[in-house]
Amino acid sequence: MKQNKARLELSKEEMQKYGYQIVDAIVEHHHTQHEKFPVAFGSREEMDNLFLEEAPESGMDASKVLEFVLEKVMTNSANMAHPRSFSFVPGPSNYVSVMADALATGYNIFSGGWSIGPAAAELEIVTIQWLLKIFGFPKKKGGGIFTSGGSMANLTAVATARRIKCGDDFSKAIIYLSDQAHSSNIKAIRVLGFKKEQIRIIPTDNEFKFALNKLKNCIAKDRLEGLHPFCLIASAGTTNTGTVDPLPELASICKKEDIWFHIDGAYGGAAILSAKGKHMLKGIEKADSLTVDPHKWFYQPYEMGCLLVRNHKHLSHTFTEKPEYLRDIEGNTSEINFYDHGIQLTRRFRALKFYMSLKTFGLKEFRDAISYNIDLAEEVENLLRGSKSWEVVFPATLAVINFRYNPIKQHYSEKELDQINQYISHKVVESRKALLVTTILNDQVVLRMCLINPRTTMDDVTETLDLCKTFALEIEEQIAIS
Repeated sequence: MKQNKARLELSKEEMQKYGYQIVDAIVEHHHTQHEKFPVAFGSREEMDNLFLEEAPESGMDASKVLEFVLEKVMTNSANMAHPRSFSFVPGPSNYVSVMADALATGYNIFSGGWSIGPAAAELEIVTIQWLLKIFGFPKKKGGGIFTSGGSMANLTAVATARRIKCGDDFSKAIIYLSDQAHSSNIKAIRVLGFKKEQIRIIPTDNEFKFALNKLKNCIAKDRLEGLHPFCLIASAGTTNTGTVDPLPELASICKKEDIWFHIDGAYGGAAILSAKGKHMLKGIEKADSLTVDPHKWFYQPYEMGCLLVRNHKHLSHTFTEKPEYLRDIEGNTSEINFYDHGIQLTRRFRALKFYMSLKTFGLKEFRDAISYNIDLAEEVENLLRGSKSWEVVFPATLAVINFRYNPIKQHYSEKELDQINQYISHKVVESRKALLVTTILNDQVVLRMCLINPRTTMDDVTETLDLCKTFALEIEEQIAIS
């Protein structure tokens, strides 16, 4: 029989050389990223000019491909781990987890079923148990699953809630969330086939928290109309402001009304490791399901979300299927096949990076990093309040601070203030020296800093504010002339 020469292999020496080049590049990136720009630009036309080509029929030297990727791809992507990446939710990551991801990918570990990857499944069980304890969920009955991110975790949660509370008929099912809930929840609801009429967006109060009386009135009205309230989604750290909904009160409402209580803690959940965060997150342990995102404030690389549930059987009752081609790999009742706990059959080994980083650094270092982030945001708030140029629009909450340029010596209209702050953001991003974009609070354009990077310093913040002030003076001059 003719030997196949198309083995898609490099020699051992070539693999070693190639691997060393990649590790060296990653180490250099981690070591020097604070010296680089956090912002990258590129139009579709520019990217097409760089990359658009037909698939090559013949290959080229691997090192040359790598050189091209390092020079053209990695430099044309925003650096969300940069100390001055303040917008959206930064992804600080850590080197140990990066290398763990390389191991999981390099060994190509399948983390769907026990019989194929018993160690992978066991590490997912172990790390899920660590999280169950951290969040006060029952260890024996509780369970969970790692997902690609918070969006998939929220989708899994709503699918589970629908199955447990509605069975096969969800035609009259009603789901409740606030106007500050993350957009991934709305996306999940729509993906699952709910109609717009089945979604209740409850207004928030002046602190951007779930308005409890409005919620109670809405539930009562729905019941009187013969509808079926089945799920409520609360936020433990909103993206806009870091606000935590009144979790104990919402838990009581859900218990009384027999409603599934899901908490989206994708952003703020990890703050429970700090003393201040734990106080703010009181009641999180009462959830039926909880989304947390290790690739945010647990400092893991993308992609890693997680769904925790009070009763692990709710996951298996929702997602278990028994196709004939899997009949030989079903384990016994103590062996968990994670493809029975979520949507994915084929799953990457996400637990490894979380496991290795916690084993390497310990919970104390994670706790100290999160506490530092919260304290830094509060220090920034104090700095802004002591300035004649800046107005704190919403106080520092779980390392998020919202503010705007509004000098006391001037009397700008709201329209002018919106124009000024939008200009500041645009020019800061254009400079590439910091990633600082706006959001809308109370119909005002405001600047928002999310300070969850443990390597961000007060100097990073003050120098960025000085840059903002420079651009503010520019736009003030333009307004004065006009």
